[in-house]
Amino acid sequence: MSDYILNKDYFIAVIEDLIEMAEEKKEYFIQLDSAIGDGDHGMNLSIGFREVSKNLEEWKSEDINTIFKNAGTALLDKVGGAAGPLYGGFFMKFGLPVKGKDEVTFDEFIEMMESGVAIIEKRGKAVVGDATMVDTLRPAVDAMKKAYHDDGCSPKEAMKIAMEVGAQGSDSTVPLIAKKGRAMRLGERAIGHRDPGSASSAAMLEIFYKHMP
Repeated sequence: MSDYILNKDYFIAVIEDLIEMAEEKKEYFIQLDSAIGDGDHGMNLSIGFREVSKNLEEWKSEDINTIFKNAGTALLDKVGGAAGPLYGGFFMKFGLPVKGKDEVTFDEFIEMMESGVAIIEKRGKAVVGDATMVDTLRPAVDAMKKAYHDDGCSPKEAMKIAMEVGAQGSDSTVPLIAKKGRAMRLGERAIGHRDPGSASSAAMLEIFYKHMP
């Protein structure tokens, strides 16, 4: 599968869809976050991606890494709460493995995902089971690697598995006691509520899958 290529147009389409998703699901994310936090997750993502939208056209001439670095910086600069540092960090690190490139192999794409998820784990000091976006992203990336490297799946099949495992990871936050963020203060009262970051991360994985050739 070494001839499978994801070009810059793919990544730009992903970002454009993320901008739309942040608006379309804003109220849903606000609702999720209001149940266990301060309700700002949806608004923060909306504010951040509106800033990305304002500048995306002029970024399109840059390489993949620079586009995502600019997007991550916009999120960090504009967004408060946990969403800014975590999503901002994700995008800033996401493109680093392919610095200077306008197209990437699927192996490189996996590296990009690994790089992004690792900074979320580090910044959030979170592991699977803490009821955070890590519950979506870490199992998804691990499943994608296994599907592609060990099970012989095509890139799109591997990404589909990642998307499905990520959705299950988000589901898994519902019965958990949160161990990070504002929800942690609720203790057992957080049980029964989906982590909003896990939901937005699952939506992001869907977009990465949807645009894959």
